[in-house]
Amino acid sequence: MTGNSRGAFISLFYAGIWLVFLIQPVQSAWAAEHPLQRILGVLSTVAFAAVYLLYFLHAHRGWSWGEPRRPSTAGVINYTVLALLAVACTVTVGQPGSTTWVFLAVTGMWTFQRRTAWLVAIGLIALDNGLAAGFESWTFDPGTSFAILLAMAAMTGGIMAAARERDLSSVRQENARLAVQDERNRMARDLHDILGHSLTVITVKAELAGRLMDDAPDRAKAEIADLERLSRDALADVRRAVEGYREISLAGELARAREALDAAGIHATLPNATDAVPSDLRELFAWVVREGVTNVIRHSGAEHCSITLDESGITIRDDGRGRGEAPGQGNGLAGARERASDVGAVLVSRDLSPHGFELVVTTPGPSDHRVESTADGTTPERSASLPILGRKARTS
Repeated sequence: MTGNSRGAFISLFYAGIWLVFLIQPVQSAWAAEHPLQRILGVLSTVAFAAVYLLYFLHAHRGWSWGEPRRPSTAGVINYTVLALLAVACTVTVGQPGSTTWVFLAVTGMWTFQRRTAWLVAIGLIALDNGLAAGFESWTFDPGTSFAILLAMAAMTGGIMAAARERDLSSVRQENARLAVQDERNRMARDLHDILGHSLTVITVKAELAGRLMDDAPDRAKAEIADLERLSRDALADVRRAVEGYREISLAGELARAREALDAAGIHATLPNATDAVPSDLRELFAWVVREGVTNVIRHSGAEHCSITLDESGITIRDDGRGRGEAPGQGNGLAGARERASDVGAVLVSRDLSPHGFELVVTTPGPSDHRVESTADGTTPERSASLPILGRKARTS
């Protein structure tokens, strides 16, 4: 037995178990004096039960509990047949045949919209009480009315609970889809940052080794050895990214940046210490250093690159051709901007006049000053535009 057939059998069992209440009209029909009344009463009751089960099974094959129900032609026809059998049972058996009205009211819940089904149920209750008031053979019995109300309330509660469960399931599926999408974006961003930087440095060192092969073979061998080390480091970084470990060191990235800029022939002015940077910002600043230096090497054509750090921001500046003439600088900066946004920071990039490019990441902090250290530990003259730029970055 397959899963669908097993589910249909269970649903049919729970729907059919309530038909035990139709024993009363069957007993009343069997006790009738006239043979024709006896036969018609039993047959109409049994036929009602059979049509009820078949219609239930057919209706629930294409309908999920909790979904809005719209009347269909087949459903209206089936309901009409069921109603005619209920009338036949009531006419032949009498008041005990009104037990079928409870099932008729419940059937309206998967035939019509909820409001219409409730109107049908209220109409059946009114009819039951009207017949009790108008015919001496009918006695006032609130049992049928209460049974209809309780059955309708139970069906309504079940449908509403199923609707909530369906909505929750839909939300869970959407959250799972968004989580997968976010993880894919994170992996793509990490791999772009890791491989983009590493492959750029490897390319630069390979070109340098090629130029030194004839004139300085010892230096070329050293560069080739660095290539092997860098490729192993890149492979390890990729493995850590795939495994979900995003550990990255700001001091390590500054050291790699110094080495990469030196290999590319770009004079580097980098800080010697990272103690002033809070620990919760070091990972972000490390990614910014990696992406910013990669862009400088790839696109800028610069002769000098400087990096400044303090407790609330980082600035990467070069004297190259700027963003306007440098192709393909969008993806990495977009990833860095996302990382900055994740920790409440702001990333601002702009071309400098007369030439150059600047990348600034700022976070809410008390300091508007930056300490810039050169490679030999000295402090160069501060640019006059730097404090102004820092304030613009914090207000953008």
